[in-house]
Amino acid sequence: MIDNIIEYNREFVARKGYEQYVTDKYPDKKLAVLSFMDTRLTELLPAALGLKNGDAKIIKNAGGLVISPFDSAMRSLVVAVYELGVEEIMVVAHSTCGACHMSFSHFHEEMVKRGVTDETLNTIRMCGVDLDQWLEGFKDTPESVRKTVATIKTHPLMPHDITVRGFIIDSVTGALEEIA
Repeated sequence: MIDNIIEYNREFVARKGYEQYVTDKYPDKKLAVLSFMDTRLTELLPAALGLKNGDAKIIKNAGGLVISPFDSAMRSLVVAVYELGVEEIMVVAHSTCGACHMSFSHFHEEMVKRGVTDETLNTIRMCGVDLDQWLEGFKDTPESVRKTVATIKTHPLMPHDITVRGFIIDSVTGALEEIA
């Protein structure tokens, strides 16, 4: 598959397909969106929000979460605010989310099947990583959104004048529900 993508890319560049996407690094709408990496949202999310290339910084991860105050999602948001002029942040979870059922016990079984040893997992634990917590999903999507919004709002490096709001997007229709 990657070889097919590389070939497509060569053709894309040769026909100057990139020209319609040219913009700069600063988001025109001064907006950052933290969302899930779910494939159903690849095109639906920006379309449902009315965003085009250059409008917003879109940060995606498993769960659309800030799982600790100094994880990569929070780092990206801090950079977006201080370096790229972001003034508003949307946290956008989605309906029928697989992260609701994630657990390390499931991943453990899959990891072992694919060659990761318990010795490796124990070494990771000895380095201070709590794999149960790191790979745990959540049970309540609205509560997960509230928690992520609160973590961003109360982060010691986040300015108080930044607007942070949380939503759940319907994975089929794109309808937004704001989570208070």
